[in-house]
Formats: sequence, C-alpha cells, structure tokens
Amino acid sequence: MAMIDEPLYPIAILIDELKNEDIQLRLNSIRRLSTIARALGEERTRKELIPFLSENNDDDDEVLLAMAEELGVFIPYVGGVEHAHVLLPPLETLCTVEETCVRDKAVESLCRIGAQMKESDLVDWFIPLVKRLAAGEWFTARVSSCGLFHIAYPSAPEILKTELRSIYSQLCQDDMPMVRRSAASNLGKFAATVEPTHLKSDIMSIFEDLTQDDQDSVRLLAVEGCAALGKLLEPQDCVAHILPVIELSSDSSQHVRSALASVIMGMAPVLGKDATIEQLLPIFLSLLKDEFPDVRLNIISKLDQVNQDNLNRDNIIHVNGIILRCDILDTVFYLVTPTTQVIGIDLLSQSLLPAIVELAEDRHWRVRLAIIEYIPLLASQLGVGFFDDKLGALCMQWLEDKVYSIRDAAANNLKRLAEEFGPDWAMQHIIPQVLEMINNPHYLYRMTILHAVSLLAPVMGSEITCSKLLPVVVNASKDRVPNIKFNVAKVLQSLIPIVDQSVVEQTIRPCLVELSEDPDVDVRFYASQALQASEQVMMSS
Repeated sequence: MAMIDEPLYPIAILIDELKNEDIQLRLNSIRRLSTIARALGEERTRKELIPFLSENNDDDDEVLLAMAEELGVFIPYVGGVEHAHVLLPPLETLCTVEETCVRDKAVESLCRIGAQMKESDLVDWFIPLVKRLAAGEWFTARVSSCGLFHIAYPSAPEILKTELRSIYSQLCQDDMPMVRRSAASNLGKFAATVEPTHLKSDIMSIFEDLTQDDQDSVRLLAVEGCAALGKLLEPQDCVAHILPVIELSSDSSQHVRSALASVIMGMAPVLGKDATIEQLLPIFLSLLKDEFPDVRLNIISKLDQVNQDNLNRDNIIHVNGIILRCDILDTVFYLVTPTTQVIGIDLLSQSLLPAIVELAEDRHWRVRLAIIEYIPLLASQLGVGFFDDKLGALCMQWLEDKVYSIRDAAANNLKRLAEEFGPDWAMQHIIPQVLEMINNPHYLYRMTILHAVSLLAPVMGSEITCSKLLPVVVNASKDRVPNIKFNVAKVLQSLIPIVDQSVVEQTIRPCLVELSEDPDVDVRFYASQALQASEQVMMSS
C-alpha cells in the first residue's frame, strides 16, 4: 500500500468500504465523502468519485439516504457552480429508488443544487433531467419529478415552459395515485413560478381536476393548497376558481373535510369580505357540526393560540368579534368588530354561539379542551352581560368533567375570566359557585376546586382570600382522603405570600401543624414543606 500514489488511496479505500458487507462501514465511508473529495481534488472528484457513486448499486436505504444528503452540499468539492451539473446523475438515480425518504432527500438535494446553477446549465442539464424523470417507466421517478418543476420552470425558454406545463398536467392525470398525490402536494410551489395568464388557464384547470379526483388522498392534498393558490390570483379569479372548492365540505371522506377545516379560514383574505360572509360562514358552521371529531377539532384548534401581548392593528383580525393572530388563521373574517359592526351580537348568538355551546359538550375531550381555552377570548369580545347569560354555566360545568385535562383547563379558565372581568365580577359570578363544589362526593372534583382556589387567590386579593377562600381550604384539611389533605397543604403554602403575616400565624400554621402529624406520609411531607416556607417568610419579614 505504501507504493500507491497518495491521491489514489482515498478512492481505493472508498471502493473497498462501499463493497464491504458491514453496513456501518459503508455508511461511514459515505459520510466521509467530503474528506475524500478534498483529498482527490476537484477534477478527480468530477471524473472518478461522482461516476463511481452514480454506478453504486447499494441496496441499503440508510446508505442511499446518506449519499443523497451528502451530494446536496457537494458543489464546492466539484469545482463550484459551473460544474454543479456533474452531481445530477447520481441524484437522478436516487430519485427512482423505492424508499420514499431516499427519494425525498434526493429531490431536496436536487432543488438545492438547481437553485444555485446558472440558467444556461439549468436548460442544458436540469430540465432534461426533470423530463426524463417525468417520463420514467417506474412510478417512483414520476413522483420525484413533481418536486423539481418549480426549480426548472423559471429559467426555461417559452417553448420549454409550455412543454413543462403540459408534462405537469399529464402527471396530475397519471394512472398511479402516488404520482397524482405528489403533483397535488407540489402544485402550489410550481404555480408560484408560472405567469399569471397561464396560472388562470393551465394551473387552475389542473387544480380543479385534482379536487375532483376519485382518490380522497389526492383531493386532500389539493384542498390543503387552495389558500396558497388563492394568494396568487386576483380577488375576482379567486371567487371563480377557489370558491367552488368549499363544496368539498360535503365530501364523503372525513380526511378531505378535515383538511378543508384546517385551511378554510385562510381562504378569507383572498375571497374578500362579501364572499367570506356569504360563502365561508355557512361552511364554517357546517364543519363545526361534522360527525367526525378531527374535522370539528381542526376548525377550532387554532383559535386558542392567541398571543394577546403582541396584538396590534397589523397582526390581529376579528372573527365574529374574536381577536385571532393572523399568522395562525390568516383571515379577515369580519363579522362583529368594535369598528365595522358587519353583523351584530344577535346574529352572532344565532350562528356561531350555538355551535360553540354544542362543542363545549362534545364527547371527544380534545374538542372540549380547545373550546375551553378559547372562552376567555370570546368573553372579552362579548362583554360581561352576554357572557353571563350564555356561557357562564359552561365554565362551572367543566370543573366536574370526567377528564383531568378538561378540569385543569377549566380552573385556569376561571382565573383568566377573573382577570378579564375583575375581582368584583368574580366574587359575584365565580367564587360562590366554585366554593359550593368543594362538597362534591367525588374527591377528584374536590381536588379541582382546591386547584381553582389556588389560582383565583392571587387575582382576588388578600381580603377576599382571607374571608372567603381560606376558610374553605382549612375546612378541607379535615377531609378523609389523604390526596385532598396534602393538596390542602400545597394550597396553604401558595396562600402564604398573599395574606397578612397574622393570618399565617393564627390560621395557616396551626392547620399545617395538624397536617404534619397526619398518619399519611405524603400529607406529612407536604405539610412540613409548607411549614418551612412559612418560617422562611416570617424570618425574611
């Protein structure tokens, strides 16, 4: 080996290791390709290493995946952008393999390389590659080709552009559903590169065909891209081409309806206010009542993701008077706002509110959870009176839900409502009802009330805490269930910073001392912790 010329040594090792039966050895060799390429130099990498990789017939997907990933960043090792086309053949081969993750990585690497190639090289090398894959006998090649059109199209001369649009249209009508799925999922990226005149004629025709495909998986992917396509069109064209898609709200497949529920609100900005109110509102309400929970959940799941700290004129919208972040729903679903008053509270109560109330009692707990977290936001827009009349009872009902996550969210919901409407309102509408529930026969519900008390106390302040909340907590220390008693200790510890030191000494500490002598080890532990906390507060004061 010492007699072998040094630059030859790395390629000899690579060839030897890539033929080794040990997959780990082959994998390590692939992951060292950049090191080997630097040793060989740019010219020998182009003439020897890349052709060798093109002919490599490794049948292990992990090795092929590593190769696809490495080649995506290999332009510097073959001499720069002017030689980038030499990387296309091995990646073209990887685009035809059976394993999906390998093909996807190969397409990703091809896109990365194509984005850096000169226009002339794209026409000479990249576009012919796309055409070969699109005409491939095996469906895997055709699937991969769909993800490359948005890179090839912008640099193509007019004749080639016409051909590429025609080829893509054929892929959307391919006999294999996998090919049509790939074409549907990549249509938005391709459409963004197509000229407006051809967008309305060619692309929208393709889109309409995909939304009527006999495979629900194809329709699903087409629906997911409708909002993105709509943004490329003028408002009047959106009404003509995008609006008919909402007919899929009655699609036989729950998955298609679920996909539509996820994107329907994103269609509002491109359809305009009138079409939104006339067309989207009925579909929105229809999807809220869908028999499948995934559909109902998708239509409401994003409504609770509100960053109220960052609300301003530019990044908020109103949906029936409910402020939502644009980057979550991206919609201008103007129905009730303080400024425009497109519709009034009466119409709101007749349309959206009944659906919300129905969903609040949905049999699927995740749907109920999404509604709960959405309630404070709704309350802030409806106002105190309307909220008390329509939604107040629901907030108490959730405290006794069978699912812990619902009860926990309900307790946090009460805290947020108290913060929104103030302690006086909470004292009248929340505190009495909550304290009545402390006598519930089921200990889990009593624990929820203790948790709610600990959350409400900081909002209500020292006076109400001492007069109303603290006596109930102290009384609960006599409960027969150890879980209740150690939760009492935890709640008392949380109340120490809120109340006066005299209350700590006269009421809280005696209760904790008694709990610290309880027969149950957990009760003693948490009571001791609370006593230590009270001592620290007393020493610091």
